[in-house]
Amino acid sequence: TEGKKIVQSIEVNSRGLEIFSKSWLPGGNSATPKALVFYCHGYGETCTFVFEGVARKLALSGYGVFALDYPGFGLSQGLHGYIPSLDLLTSDVAEHFSKVRDKPEHRGLRSYLFGQSLGGAVALKVHLKQPNDWDGAILVAPMVKFAENMVPNWILLKILIGVAHLFPKLKIVPHQNFVKMAFRDPKKRDLAAYNVIAYKDTARLWTALECLRTTQELERCLHKVALPLLILHGEADVVTDPSVSKALYEKASCQDKKLRLYGDAYHSLLEGETDEVISTVVGDIISWLDHRHAVEFSKP
Repeated sequence: TEGKKIVQSIEVNSRGLEIFSKSWLPGGNSATPKALVFYCHGYGETCTFVFEGVARKLALSGYGVFALDYPGFGLSQGLHGYIPSLDLLTSDVAEHFSKVRDKPEHRGLRSYLFGQSLGGAVALKVHLKQPNDWDGAILVAPMVKFAENMVPNWILLKILIGVAHLFPKLKIVPHQNFVKMAFRDPKKRDLAAYNVIAYKDTARLWTALECLRTTQELERCLHKVALPLLILHGEADVVTDPSVSKALYEKASCQDKKLRLYGDAYHSLLEGETDEVISTVVGDIISWLDHRHAVEFSKP
């Protein structure tokens, strides 16, 4: 681990759930990070495997990176792939991040949220819950609205809602091959199969409805987003709607915001594209953070 320090742990949170977390810090015990970056993973994903490469690059660029597996995902406790409440999940995430930020060695350092897909929604909900606590957010293909083809027609939706109240954990939500829809590079599609702790099954009913409810809630709150933003989205994304990233960019009440759209890119910008595209996306994220660090540093 030349140039970085990696720690993983399992801790019990205030709801009594065992939460797996991981951190990547710039190397050497004396190396104080330029800033702290808190990652919220996508649906079915985990804070390791896919994100590992991005986290290492950020740590090598001088940033402390912290991530956790949500309850029910990866190595954290809970029924696999089941989200009984995204509000509760957001509280679990905010609680874990606050603990990290309150450590004496982290006080005074800038803190950024970083969310991909469902994690983009979680990051926005954490910000809306703690409006003054964060210095900025990086949102990759944030789940603020599903593309039309992802949502069942309204009759089917009504039936699903009815069934969900009776059988919330049932796995029957109709879906297409997600990896095929989200990953553009065939080599990366093949690699996705090796992530054995990812949730690859049909979505559980209540989880799907919670995600849909959250996108509707966030779509109504775009104007309340008040922190510096970097929004990155593939223009060929058929999972989350790029037009809503544009709407978020326009409606967010902060002045300091940037939207980067990538031509033919699909949904999974950090893991499903060619190495060149991924490298560009990660480079854009690091230069945004570096620019903010430089500005902060040059203040008298």
